Amino acid sequence: MYLDQAKKKEIFEKHGKSATDTGSAESQIALFTFRISHLTEHLKQNHKDFGTARSLTKLVGRRRKLLKYLYNKDINRYRAIIKDLGLRK
Repeated sequence: MYLDQAKKKEIFEKHGKSATDTGSAESQIALFTFRISHLTEHLKQNHKDFGTARSLTKLVGRRRKLLKYLYNKDINRYRAIIKDLGLRK
């Protein structure tokens, strides 16, 4: 599986406050970004996989909502996560 417990722990350590910080907006955005990049690569090879395309669209929407929340809550944290993940916003 592409996303095992070790990879999740690594993402949460890097972007969250600790390895067990799974609920902060930054850690969730980082996890969604990792999953989005994996699904994007999958869809490049399997362009007729419409179920995966729908779940990719839902993930992008969830990440956008979290980014909007973070933008309204604390602009400095928003800018830091955008810069760290290399997102376009």
